[in-house]
Amino acid sequence: MQLDLNLLAALDALLEEGSVAGAAERLHVTAPAMSRSLGRIRRTTGDQILVRTGRTMTPTPYAIAVREQVHELLQQVQGVLAPNRELDLTTLERTFTLRWHDSLVALSGPALLAAVREQAPGVRLRFIAESSIDTPELRRGEVDLEANANRPTAPDIRADRVAETQHVIVVRQGHPLTRGKAVTAARYAAAEHITVSRRGRLTNTLDDALARLGLTRRVVATAPTEGTAFEFVRGSDLLVTVPESTTRPTAAVLGLALLPLPFELPSAAVYLSWHQRYDTDPAHAWLRDLARTALAPRPELTPG
Repeated sequence: MQLDLNLLAALDALLEEGSVAGAAERLHVTAPAMSRSLGRIRRTTGDQILVRTGRTMTPTPYAIAVREQVHELLQQVQGVLAPNRELDLTTLERTFTLRWHDSLVALSGPALLAAVREQAPGVRLRFIAESSIDTPELRRGEVDLEANANRPTAPDIRADRVAETQHVIVVRQGHPLTRGKAVTAARYAAAEHITVSRRGRLTNTLDDALARLGLTRRVVATAPTEGTAFEFVRGSDLLVTVPESTTRPTAAVLGLALLPLPFELPSAAVYLSWHQRYDTDPAHAWLRDLARTALAPRPELTPG
C-alpha cells in the first residue's frame, strides 16, 4: 500500500480541530478538499475517525487512541524534511572525526576542543593522523573535516582557505647560521637539511625556488611530522624549513631559533576541507565555523 504523507497532516488537523471546516482552514485548503482527505483516511484506516453527533463531530475511540501518536509522527516528519532545522547544542550528541596536519592539531586543536565543550558538551572530537597516501575517507563519510596545506581538486570536496603564513628556518641555538654573517641563500643551501613529509619525499617547492637561483641543497633525512623534525634539529646542525605560525609556539618551548628565509617562497596556506554532503548539515556547519576560528592566524603569531 502506498502511503500519502499529506494524509498524516490532514488527520492531525482533523483530530486537533474536530471538524472538516476547521481542519481545512488550518491547512489552507477548501472544505471539499478536506472532506475528500477524510474519506481517504477512512478507507485507509478502516475507521470513521470523526462521526457526526448533532451539529458537531466526535472522534471515534480509535481516533482518540492515535491522536498523540499522529501528532508526534507529523512533528518527526516535519523535522526530517524541514530545510532549516534548529540546532540545540546543549543536547547535541555526536562524534566528529578530524584529520588535521599534526602541527595544526597541536596549535589549534585545544582551542577548538575548548569551544566545542563550552557550547556542546555532548560532542566528541576524534583527531586522527594523516595518511602517507591519499585516502577517500572524506568521500566515504569516515572523516568530517580535513585541515592541511593541500587544496582538494575533486568537485565534490569543498575547501576554505582559512590561513596562510610565511616559511622560516628552524635551527638549534648556537647553530652556525645564527653566528657571523647574515643568512644568505647560498649559506642556507650549503647547510644540511631535514624535510617534513608524511610520504618521505626528499624534495619540495624549496628546491624549485633554489634551482631558480642556481642553487641546490642537501637533504639528509625526512621526518613524518614537524615535532619529530625538531628533535633532530635540537641535537645537530641540521635545519628544517616550516610554516612560521604553526612552528613558533613549539620552537619557543624547545628553545629553538627561528631565522628568516633568505629568498622568496610562496606562503604556506591552510585549507579546511569537507564533503559536499555536509553543506547543509547544521551541526557540521557549526563545527566548521568553530574550526575556522581556531585555525585563523593569531595576532601574536603574525609576523611583523
